[in-house]
Amino acid sequence: MASEVVERARWREVFGHAEFRALFLAGVLSVAGDQLARVALSVLVFDRTESAGLTALTYALTYLPDLLFGPLLAGFADRYPRRTVMIVTDLARAILVAAMAIQALPLLVVILLLLALQAFGSPFNAARAATLPAVLPGDHYVLGKAANDMVVQFSQVLGFGTGGVVVVAVGTSGGLLLDSATFLLSAVLVAVGVRPRSVPERDTAAPPTNYFKDLSAGITLVARAPKLRALVVLATIAGFYVTVEGLAVPYAHEIGQGTSAAGLLLAASPAGAVLGMWLITLWSPEKRMRLLGPLAVLACVPLIVCFLGPGLVPTVALWAVSGLASAYHLPTSAAFVQAVPDAQRGQAFGVASTALKSSQGVGILLAGLIADEAAPSVAVGVMGAVGTVAALAAGGAWARARRSRTGAAEKTAG
Repeated sequence: MASEVVERARWREVFGHAEFRALFLAGVLSVAGDQLARVALSVLVFDRTESAGLTALTYALTYLPDLLFGPLLAGFADRYPRRTVMIVTDLARAILVAAMAIQALPLLVVILLLLALQAFGSPFNAARAATLPAVLPGDHYVLGKAANDMVVQFSQVLGFGTGGVVVVAVGTSGGLLLDSATFLLSAVLVAVGVRPRSVPERDTAAPPTNYFKDLSAGITLVARAPKLRALVVLATIAGFYVTVEGLAVPYAHEIGQGTSAAGLLLAASPAGAVLGMWLITLWSPEKRMRLLGPLAVLACVPLIVCFLGPGLVPTVALWAVSGLASAYHLPTSAAFVQAVPDAQRGQAFGVASTALKSSQGVGILLAGLIADEAAPSVAVGVMGAVGTVAALAAGGAWARARRSRTGAAEKTAG
């Protein structure tokens, strides 16, 4: 018996969901707030210390809480009403950012507040991600996820420049207070626009009551399900091609362009990703799933050419193609969330998110070490080549998981 064909959704149908509009705008405000906070704090730290190293370290710390607490804190989205989790974490972040605007605070206290701010982002993002499938059924969810992801990519292309203008106009304290306002507005949008839902019921008759047992159950769920495991491995291929972000500045200098060209290189991949996400939404759901593996490979292959140290324009084109193919993360993420039982969506999202960010951090670190020993172009080329091999293996695992699932479905239908 043939598998059920999922009808492709339309944008106007997705934005026709009032709850989605509230979640979408809340997500936009959250992203804008995060970007603005990073810019303001970078300026604040540099003004106080005049140290580029401490400024870079402070920026890097914004990713640390996700790696340390991602799976742990994300599980709150499964233990408490998700709407409540979003509102409480938004209010907490608004308070923390407002406190960071106090100029008399020692720098160490500001950094600790920053770590707390980022930590509260994990349960908010997990609760929001787990709520979207309940708000948007079927392929509507994929387009809703696309709208969110495109906003995130646009924020990477434009957010830092806009954040810099805002900080120059209103100062670091003013920028942080404006950031606090974005979190307050996000909380209002969720409170008004998203209807209350009870805590998801678990499938088992006697669910574990210990939080760490729940955490272990989320990790076990992902590790033991071939489909979920393959999707997470596909996502972690990002650890190979995201290295262009960490090497953009030294690469630009290597090809004789200097710092001014680094911004163009940095924008190439997210700009390509935005275009790729839009194109993927035009495909049928079946085609998206079938091409996850080939797109993961294509995200890495262009970087191999960087061994040759091509000029600025060819490199921008290569990195843009890599970004275009990296849009496979959209259907990958959507398929993962939809395949997880509702009662464990928040926890599983935290596990997958941590795996993704860990792969990105490790990839950038390894690429940096290679660049120190050889050259940035060699580092990008090496990561592209190794990533291609890893993507081929990940794509094969995904193809086997799909065949196994399809075969089981046909046997059941028969």
